[in-house]
Amino acid sequence: MQPQANTNFQGVKPTRKRYGILLILFINVVINYMDRANIALAAPLLGKDLNLSSVEMGLIFSAFGWTYAFLQVPGGWLVDHIKSRILYFICLSLWSVATILQGFVNGFNALFGLRLTLGVFEAPAYPINTRVVTSWFPEQERASAIGMYTSGQFVGLAFLTPILMYIQNTFGWREMLIITGLVGLVWSFVWYFVYREPKQSGANEAELEHIRSGGGLVDWEDSRTSKEEKVPFKWSHLKLILGNRDLLGVFIGYFCLTGTLWFFLTWFPTYLVKYRHIEFIKVGYLASLPFMAAFVGVISSGFLSDRLVKRGVSVGTARKVPMIGGLLLSMTIIGANYVEDTNLIIACMAVAFFGNGLASIAWIFVSSIAPKNLLGLTGGIFNFIGNLQSILVPIFIGFLIRGGDFSPALIFVAALALTGALSFIFIVRKVERIQMPEEA
Repeated sequence: MQPQANTNFQGVKPTRKRYGILLILFINVVINYMDRANIALAAPLLGKDLNLSSVEMGLIFSAFGWTYAFLQVPGGWLVDHIKSRILYFICLSLWSVATILQGFVNGFNALFGLRLTLGVFEAPAYPINTRVVTSWFPEQERASAIGMYTSGQFVGLAFLTPILMYIQNTFGWREMLIITGLVGLVWSFVWYFVYREPKQSGANEAELEHIRSGGGLVDWEDSRTSKEEKVPFKWSHLKLILGNRDLLGVFIGYFCLTGTLWFFLTWFPTYLVKYRHIEFIKVGYLASLPFMAAFVGVISSGFLSDRLVKRGVSVGTARKVPMIGGLLLSMTIIGANYVEDTNLIIACMAVAFFGNGLASIAWIFVSSIAPKNLLGLTGGIFNFIGNLQSILVPIFIGFLIRGGDFSPALIFVAALALTGALSFIFIVRKVERIQMPEEA
């Protein structure tokens, strides 16, 4: 039986501090994805100014992923051992500096190196997000919370893309990169001075008990500072995580899900300008429409999933329905190969990205399945596997389109989405927390 959301604790109405934390996470994610995707908006002009080929641009797009993906496991380990407030501040401020410096590059090597650097410091971000939400939200609210902050990756780009394109058209691509970096640098200090763990936040005991009784790890910060509760890294922990069938299915599904995402974060503006011959000035507005659709998908997925849980549907079914449905919808991207009208092309892209947003609830599986003392490590592995696509998709598409035809690239993205749906249908069974051997 689910705990009641609004019960009073000793006659005191619960505070709502957790929603303020959720807003801060949302803004973190907006900045996170703005700094990942700004290179895609700059690409048509940047590639021309720096005389870069499609293959070189594919490598530039993928550079972020090389370090971001391979540092997910170390980044997840850091999340389990360094306070979220401090680690996020360090990472956010340093990746913002790397973004600023991209505005001063004059060749392939410098830009490639700075994109690698960006990936280094963004690596712990999503494991931190998962840790914060697991500490601040009970199970019956967690999918909605994850959906809300995850939507930042789409709504931010949806509304910021026209603004960034305006800045680029008015001042230049270099200035656009510098401005986005400065925004993140300023916000890193806001995070540091505002964020606190639940018990140090001013949330009253009624809210803390509401979170705690719903499975939120309110006391996690206390337990990890206790000598008895510290969990040193062991290779057996990796074996425990990678040997679990349900997590393995989640990892495969997420790997396939992010294929669509990284197409939109890298090649999509270039696809519209160079391969669909849409005027550059229109791209900022047209490119924002699929991101708006993805935002609607993310919000819908969280509320749909939590509503199913509250109505008594099993957690596994409630979490899998938006995942599978979203991945199947993402396959509509292939429809763009068979239409010529600009509106229909954007419609195919918008439906596909709506599906990707609907399936972006994937982090809830980490929050619900991972051992409670290995949330950071599990999240790191999960994000490592998923973000291998940040390396593979940009490079692979760069090679697929060398002949001037983008159709094979869209077929490739659709095939990934189908594989992801099949993984959640046939491999993932239960959605319940794994116990550590000593707990079992």
